Amino acid sequence: MTHRYCLLDVFTDRPLLGNPLACVVDAEGLADAQMQQLARWFNLSETSFLLPPRDPQADYRVRIFTPGGELPFAGHPTLGSCAAWLLNGGRPRTPGRVLQECGIGLVTVRQDGAHGARLAFDAPPLRRHEPVSGPEREQAVASLGLTPLELMWIDNGPGWMGARFESAAQVRALRPDFAAMRGLKIGVIGAQAPGSDSLFEVRAFVPSLGVPEDPVTGSLQAGLARWLIASGQAPTRYVAAQGSQLGRDGRVHVEQDGAAIWIGGDVLPLVQGSLSL
Repeated sequence: MTHRYCLLDVFTDRPLLGNPLACVVDAEGLADAQMQQLARWFNLSETSFLLPPRDPQADYRVRIFTPGGELPFAGHPTLGSCAAWLLNGGRPRTPGRVLQECGIGLVTVRQDGAHGARLAFDAPPLRRHEPVSGPEREQAVASLGLTPLELMWIDNGPGWMGARFESAAQVRALRPDFAAMRGLKIGVIGAQAPGSDSLFEVRAFVPSLGVPEDPVTGSLQAGLARWLIASGQAPTRYVAAQGSQLGRDGRVHVEQDGAAIWIGGDVLPLVQGSLSL
């Protein structure tokens, strides 16, 4: 069997500085086990698989796998999969708006006419949003090695826990104990120094899924945005940086528009080819 695929760089306008995504654009016929094998073989944070939609409203359906398992939703695969679908001839039912079907349901992706390569998704609502307490809080603090100012559940599907620190310098200095983190998915955020081209520095740790640190993480950024904008700790429009400790330079563009919070980034297709299985 032969399947077309793309490699795309997400959340960057410069090649090799974002979060790479492998996307199989015609995944019909692949079994679950094959999708998982391919995700382990590509060995990227995520590999996505485009399929015909089941929901009649959707333009396409996507399944998202990490090397360690499947996710119901993830941000950089949402933008990268949408870019791959459009690149391979996809035409949305509504011009400028793509409706993606995934494990959490329908997610809207908009095309930004002012920035040709930029896409943005509507941040899903938080399924769990409350302070982290008890043994999970103790585990998170021990694994980070530094007590954050706040520790909140900001779960929009993948199960994120958000940790807010005073400064980006503290975020960059973290050296987590991944063995102690066992099973947790923790995102950390801190304010940049004045004069930076971004407002926040973000890092994401997901060792249980074979991704000790993710380069640039849309689902986490979406959860952080919903938390911090609603609580008045972030403006309704800002840019967050992620990936500095991995040699990347990702930029995530956040904008609230009414009830919607859009999580945007540039997407660069770098490779197109075929898989022979």
